[in-house]
Amino acid sequence: MAQHQFQTEVSQLLHLIIHSLYSNREIFLRELVSNASDALDKLKYLTVSEEKYKNISFDPRIDISFDKDAKTLTIADNGIGMHEQDLVESLGTIARSGTKAFLEKLSEDVKKDSNLIGQFGVGFYSAFMVAQTIEVISRKAGEGEAWKWTSDGKDGYTIESVPLQALGSPQGTQVLLHLTEEGTEYTNRWSIEDIVKRYSNHVAFPIYLTYDEKEYDDKGNEKASKTKTERINSGTALWRRAKSELKETDYLEFYKQLGHDSEDPLFYIHTKAEGTLEYSTLFYIPQKAPFDLYQVDYKPGVKLYVKRVFITDDDKELMPTWLRFVRGVIDSEDLPLNVSREILQQNKILLNIKNASVKKLLGEFKTLSEQHKEKWETFISQFNRPLKEGLYQDFANREAIQELVRFKSTTIAGWTSFSDYASRMKSDQKYVYYITGGDERTLKASPLLEAYTAKGIEVLVMDDEIDEIIIPSVGKYKEWELKAVNRAGADEELGEKQDKQAEKENKPVIEKLKKALGDRVKEVKLSRRLHDSPSCIVADEHDPSIQMAAMLKAMGQTEMPDIKPILEVNGEHPIVTALRNTEDEQRIADTAGVLLDQALLVEGVKLKDPADFVKRLNRLLMP
Repeated sequence: MAQHQFQTEVSQLLHLIIHSLYSNREIFLRELVSNASDALDKLKYLTVSEEKYKNISFDPRIDISFDKDAKTLTIADNGIGMHEQDLVESLGTIARSGTKAFLEKLSEDVKKDSNLIGQFGVGFYSAFMVAQTIEVISRKAGEGEAWKWTSDGKDGYTIESVPLQALGSPQGTQVLLHLTEEGTEYTNRWSIEDIVKRYSNHVAFPIYLTYDEKEYDDKGNEKASKTKTERINSGTALWRRAKSELKETDYLEFYKQLGHDSEDPLFYIHTKAEGTLEYSTLFYIPQKAPFDLYQVDYKPGVKLYVKRVFITDDDKELMPTWLRFVRGVIDSEDLPLNVSREILQQNKILLNIKNASVKKLLGEFKTLSEQHKEKWETFISQFNRPLKEGLYQDFANREAIQELVRFKSTTIAGWTSFSDYASRMKSDQKYVYYITGGDERTLKASPLLEAYTAKGIEVLVMDDEIDEIIIPSVGKYKEWELKAVNRAGADEELGEKQDKQAEKENKPVIEKLKKALGDRVKEVKLSRRLHDSPSCIVADEHDPSIQMAAMLKAMGQTEMPDIKPILEVNGEHPIVTALRNTEDEQRIADTAGVLLDQALLVEGVKLKDPADFVKRLNRLLMP
């Protein structure tokens, strides 16, 4: 018998499950049935795709039984099974790079959300909500050994070899739960049947419940007990059925089993295509973004079937990366059953299904935005950022995605679209203006907006850090060029060229500031965009902004050149006009430094030398 310790993340998750997730304990059965279904799916695929498995006698099924007196509940399947190393990797480890950080950040409110259990892809551990000890006996298909995994969910686990007959089937897995006192509520036929029908009715394999049916005499005394086994789920491939046959509850129940989610989906899309290509798709959009949405090793949410035979649920080619939040099923009649992952990536049939599915989803998103305002607000709050990624990645669908992405604005509350912005533009306005580089509050307080506000020109506030990468790559919305107000050259619609007299009066001041700042700036200019503030910074049209440069460095781009801003000053501001009549080099240097540093601070940029800023400010404040 080998003793093992749980990976740190598993121990954290077990603690979370056992101590925090009591509100919906019954999901443990949904998770164990789902695992059994996955094991059956995998073996079913192998029996039609690989020669060495084709001779296996395979009558797929899931069996549930209980013993009220012994306080045990058993869930068994005759699927692919596990060998010793599989047990270690599947039941002792969470192979997700972001899991540890995610667990550490969970708030107490989030810890009460049982949806997280399934999202980790480790729903097996939810059984510890009702079990004090769990025994797993498994034999992998085609192998000659059976193994037993045992744990109390606290002190690690043990694995040992056991006789083949301990399993009761040629291959598969048996999960035996030794229930806690609270867990004994699931040792009756009615509870188990109710949970299976609610959460697992559409599992594609038969689920059988074995129980003792007691007989009583005329006086109500028990006279006999007979063991019965009956099927308790419908076991149909829901996505293959006609919409007219299905109720709303059918779709919602299937989603909870498919998506390991206790909440209803936000909405779903069921399509059956016939003609050149024949396929069925059923896609769901969750209420909340998956926890791993922004992790490189995210778990894809779409399963691929061929003629109802499960092929894969781990292929990131089934949906574009930007639609990785979609959950669902694709079932093709035209792909070969033995299709490999390598072939999938270049398969024209699957590419056509994928392209058609993306267009269908985009059409449904548009309908949602136009007809279901409340649901659309929820959708955008969760998935606006992936849509923006689509603008960058999916050139073929860029126009459709442009109509869906949303932004904040300087003139209205809440979200707005490019289309709504265009409807409010001034008749002679040439550009769609936007500002990037910080959070919404910082951006709306930026001096860069003063002249636009004064002239009644709306500016889109793009406060997502990826906006600085994505929006310049888009370039245009319909016939209007997108122009960042924090770049040089974006002020041409703010008025005529600078007044010659103003330029002449301020030329000596500009020269003084240039000399004082030296190579801290790329240029010093008289500003057309400032009304109240004395200074602001902008980026050269061909340079990344300072915020963008900082973000790229944080992402590991160590070769980034030192980006220098352009300082613009308000020639009518008293701080600037005071420099016209002084030759005090210290005062000029201090004023120049403060004008630059405060412009950087307003834009949310961290100063390289805060102490120097404070010294200069103190000298200027001295009488």
